[in-house]
Amino acid sequence: MEVDVDGSLSYPEPQTTANDSAEKHSRIKPLSIEEEQCIKVFYENKLQEVCKNFHFPHKIQATALIFFKRFYLQWSVMEHQPKNIMLTCIYAACKIEENHVSAEELGKGISQDHQMILNNEMIVYQSLEFDLIVYAPYRSVVGFTDYMKEFCNAGEDELQTLKALQNTATLEIDKMMLTDGPLLFPPGQMALAGLRTSNALHNVVDFDSFLSRILSHQNSMHTMAELQESLDAIDSWVRKYRSPSEKELKHINRKLKSCWGLSSHDEGKKREKKSKHKSKKSSNEAQNT
Repeated sequence: MEVDVDGSLSYPEPQTTANDSAEKHSRIKPLSIEEEQCIKVFYENKLQEVCKNFHFPHKIQATALIFFKRFYLQWSVMEHQPKNIMLTCIYAACKIEENHVSAEELGKGISQDHQMILNNEMIVYQSLEFDLIVYAPYRSVVGFTDYMKEFCNAGEDELQTLKALQNTATLEIDKMMLTDGPLLFPPGQMALAGLRTSNALHNVVDFDSFLSRILSHQNSMHTMAELQESLDAIDSWVRKYRSPSEKELKHINRKLKSCWGLSSHDEGKKREKKSKHKSKKSSNEAQNT
């Protein structure tokens, strides 16, 4: 601030030197909220892929996804690498759901160092505040489908259609689990939203009548209008869901690596080291045979 001759105040532009300009350009740029979301969406999809490749039940996939989402409510992807956290969440979900797979098996199946999974295990549990029980919508889908059989007095032919309805609803739940829906709505409402979408395709029952029957039997505190509003909101989350493009991911990954202190030169050296290790291993195996 400067005082002029007439007593008024002025705020001259700060003088920038070449060093200041260079420092500004070299300064690490953090990810925006939207870019962080893109990275999380990418790894949530990868998490589902890994679970499917290992043929894990839907319950494990759902538990791992909820762990991953809740972890990044506490942390930023700039603080903990999402690939490592994703694999640790899968490992933790297998433990919690009593479908034990060793860290070595998991690491070997996806060509990753299992020690990284073990190193991150405690930070995941601490971030979840050791609240590790997850209620997923998949069991609710089965329960509501069984109730639907009674509701429509299903015969042999209808049972096949109901099975198809349940399978389609399960696929719809898979989509919903990738949104923020699991953090905002109870599993029963998620299951009903999946069944409603599936029923629109298979046309098995009058779904409004089915919802009315459920509400009357359960003495629910919610009205029909409130339940419909929740189901519409879940559907809205699915419609708004968007996967990032490859171009977006490349740009975000470059920024993310700079946040972690990894340059493209460092990545090149890592790949070169890994390649040398593989070739050395292959030559040793060839000598042994």
